[in-house]
Amino acid sequence: MSARLTALAAAVACLAAGCATSAPGPGSADGAPRLRVEVVAEIPHDTAAFTQGLELADGVLYEGTGQEGRSELRATDPVTGAVRSRAALPPDLFGEGITVVGDRIWQLTWQEGVAIERDRASLAERRRVRYEGEGWGLCHDVAGGRLVMSDGSDVLTFRDPDTFAELGDVRVRADSGPVSKLNELECVDGTVYANVWQTDQIVRVDPETGEVTGVADLSGLLPPQQRVNTDVLNGIAAVPGTDEFLVTGKLWPKLFRVRFATDSD
Repeated sequence: MSARLTALAAAVACLAAGCATSAPGPGSADGAPRLRVEVVAEIPHDTAAFTQGLELADGVLYEGTGQEGRSELRATDPVTGAVRSRAALPPDLFGEGITVVGDRIWQLTWQEGVAIERDRASLAERRRVRYEGEGWGLCHDVAGGRLVMSDGSDVLTFRDPDTFAELGDVRVRADSGPVSKLNELECVDGTVYANVWQTDQIVRVDPETGEVTGVADLSGLLPPQQRVNTDVLNGIAAVPGTDEFLVTGKLWPKLFRVRFATDSD
């Protein structure tokens, strides 16, 4: 069991016993427009991949995986799911979100406060940069000239894509209040899509205001019989030149190519 799952189990036990806990539950995106999920295709996915980050660039699907002693960065075939190359993290680092920036890839770690800059072609490590707090999701907001990072709260932090220095932040809100547990991120045309941990929701966020402008419910995407021995929905990658995304979950046997549509589409 991963450290995060162990922490979750402890929190559940604590609640059952009636003790106090400071861990916030998943935020609600009530009141936001609903996005209908249309499945376009299904693609094989390695069931050993504890997916933390997913990004498609120039025909290569990059995937960051987690768990202590098993974290990697992978370059995979987006059509077959086959792994083309991989780079393992040191066993003391728990891998998290990733994003492509030109010829580089940034990879977060969970609680170690380390961002790893890698060479995109070889996946080799170039350098490490320190940051405060936890690392969960990461994406490159090309339109805004910045990185967007999540830490499991309702805050998205903006960072310099070259130095990783903090540039500011925004709190994510829906009509019902804060939306927390923001996890894997994808930046698309000035908009941020975020998995909400422990739910089957992906929220669409305006990074300038923090407003949730849409929510997609992916419940049932993976049939119940295939959810055995899997973990939560996590992983979203825009398909360049289309309005489609690749989505998956931790230890899932499939990637799904989907389109998010509104009732007016």
